This record gives sequence, structure tokens and C-alpha cells, in this order.
Amino acid sequence: MTDQPIRRWRPADDLARVVEVSQAGDGMFADVGLSLPPDDPTTELLHAEHVLVAGSPPVGFTAVNTVDGRAHVAALGVHPDQGRRGIGSRLLAAACALAGDLGRPAVTLTTFADVPWNAPWYAARGFAVLAAEHWGAELRAVWAAEVAAGIVVAPRVAMIRLLRSR
Repeated sequence: MTDQPIRRWRPADDLARVVEVSQAGDGMFADVGLSLPPDDPTTELLHAEHVLVAGSPPVGFTAVNTVDGRAHVAALGVHPDQGRRGIGSRLLAAACALAGDLGRPAVTLTTFADVPWNAPWYAARGFAVLAAEHWGAELRAVWAAEVAAGIVVAPRVAMIRLLRSR
């Protein structure tokens, strides 16, 4: 495990590096046969309600929004050179803690069903598949935007982790 501190990002200082981390992480999908469209996450990051980063300069990040009254992990990435050191787990835990601090009852996300560092990884951290009949209008809109962006190139799922009441 690494001791990279988790902190709120400073867009002016961190944006370029976070984009680099995101794009490097996207390249890993080719290793499992998925061809994702080119992605520049700049707009998504700048419009996210919360962005947390690991390290300075950042080696990982997560972007969190509110979707249907729940916290929603819009993105989570760790530079492949820093993988398997617990950074992603710490970022996800920080996102869940933030959600709890904000009074959100749960955290949702969308991810690839069969990619080892996607749905199976989240399931090992307390997330479960959220059936479509339990999606709200905003999660449906997130899903539709992913379809329109061309990232639904393999089976995807929405997942949820309920948070303890405080």
C-alpha cells in the first residue's frame, strides 16, 4: 500500500495530470479487448461536484456527483504505473466517506460487468448490481449519455453501495 495522501484537487494545479492519469488508465481496456473511443475528461472533471486526488502530483483520482439524491462515482482512475498499491481502494473509500459526510444514503456508479478491475473489484468493496427498475431518472440519463458517448462497448452494469446511517 502507498502513502499517497487523498485530498481535494486544485484544478489549476492538478487538471493536466488528472487528465493524463485518466487517459493512461483508459489504455488498459485494450489489454482486455475493449476499444473505447478517445476521451478527454476535462469537461467532466471541471463540472464534477467533487474531485479527490491521491498524491501531489496526482497518481489517481475520483470524481463524485449527486445522482438521484445519491453520491455517484462518475470516474475513478489510477495511473497504471501506480496500480495494485491500494490507491484505488483508498480513493473509493474517500468517496464513500465524503458521501456519508454529505448525508447521502448510498453511492452509485456504472462500470463494465466483466472487466476484473471494474464490477468484480467494486463488488469486493461492498457494491452490488443495481437492477434497472431501481434506477432513477438521473441515473437513466447518465446511462444514456454513456451510450451516446460510445463507451458501452461491452456489458455494463449500474452498482450501488448503501451507506450506514449516521
